[in-house]
Amino acid sequence: METIQSKSAQGRVADAPSGHWVYRVLPRWVWPYAQLARWDRPIGWQLLLWPCLWSAALAASAYARPEDSLLSLLPLPSTLILFLLGAIAMRGAGCTYNDLVDHDIDNQVERTRSRPLPSGKVSRRQAWTFLILQALVGLVVLVQFNGFAILLGICSLAVVAIYPFMKRFTNWPQFGLGLAFSWGALMGWASEFADLDAPAFLLYIGSILWVIGYDTIYAHQDKEDDAIVGVRSTARLFGEHTKSWLAGLYAGALMCFAVAFASAQAPVVALAGLIAAGAHMARQIVTLDIDNPEQCLKLFRSNNQVGWLIFIGLIGGAVWVAVKPLL
Repeated sequence: METIQSKSAQGRVADAPSGHWVYRVLPRWVWPYAQLARWDRPIGWQLLLWPCLWSAALAASAYARPEDSLLSLLPLPSTLILFLLGAIAMRGAGCTYNDLVDHDIDNQVERTRSRPLPSGKVSRRQAWTFLILQALVGLVVLVQFNGFAILLGICSLAVVAIYPFMKRFTNWPQFGLGLAFSWGALMGWASEFADLDAPAFLLYIGSILWVIGYDTIYAHQDKEDDAIVGVRSTARLFGEHTKSWLAGLYAGALMCFAVAFASAQAPVVALAGLIAAGAHMARQIVTLDIDNPEQCLKLFRSNNQVGWLIFIGLIGGAVWVAVKPLL
């Protein structure tokens, strides 16, 4: 289904993949809500999920002893499922809120004017109702955790509420996104220990740097329209020096991750995931063409692979602790 949505036609939003299941499976009246929640662009909830899974995996294998069983060193499947459901629900709620706040701006940017609010496919009242429903799903997920994690999750709402306004008064809205999208790095640890320690904070800081990096790549798609509208971003701030900034941001992220692993006494095998992730990040920097919007989107989406590499490294480390005594 190739029609790009507009005030006169219903279709997919401009940056959604053609032929997505949302448009093949769901009835047309559901499409605007799926677009508000970004169900047709899953990369958002995937990137929101990874810090949660990293933190859960790091907490499970932290301070491992040779006599620990494999199951005790792995995060509970139920915890991973809860984080998955929470990431989808809260990413959808956050995007719906962002679209409500940015309604007028989205109408002036080529890539975003096909979204359901500026294209008139859903009313603001309907969007608010949908936002509340998604937030309630997120709340149901949140209350499955311990009391400390519940309070911590509620605190994240303050960051989420402020983020959409940051592009109006600072060149660093990507920092605000980093604060929000990295919150899971705290949640995974809190769900295991009902507390926060140095490894969680280091993982959080590293994730913030990673988010600033990949969202800078993403923001280069809209820099020309942003300049006209007056929207600020690190893409506009870094400009031709973007690659140098990315090198610093990604290197800082990897360093924080490594120190977090060491502080948690994570199995050394887990570092293999960081090395592989570092190679992937380096490839992003080398190949990046900031004036090629399609490539920027592709490289942005490739950060899902970074998430996998780090997570698999942590799981591999846990497996190594369990099987090493048997060798």
